[in-house]
Amino acid sequence: MNDIVDFKGDIKISDSVVASIAGLAASEIEGVDSLSGNLTNEIVAKFGIKNNSKGVKLDINQGSVVADIYVNVIYGFSIPDVSSKVQEKVKQAIESMTGLNVTGVNVRVVGITVKV
Repeated sequence: MNDIVDFKGDIKISDSVVASIAGLAASEIEGVDSLSGNLTNEIVAKFGIKNNSKGVKLDINQGSVVADIYVNVIYGFSIPDVSSKVQEKVKQAIESMTGLNVTGVNVRVVGITVKV
């Protein structure tokens, strides 16, 4: 849990909430087909359980966040352009919704999706 000290008391934000924010923000970018999770996430998805943090790995330390986002890009889109937009969107979403400082967003393109 990440603590944000407020004059009225503590606010605790779960790491999974931060990961969900990052995953949702990344999936909104045009050219991102999907986020790619590990085997456990893929099995859970088969049972119809939605996991918004799929394809997101976070390192949160003393109010600073580094996010690794694993994406599948749609064929025909510029990978550098899509990646840059993902970085900007994820950083903005986490910072505006949580108050945490994002020091890095690493985009890992793990696949290309061909849309017919």
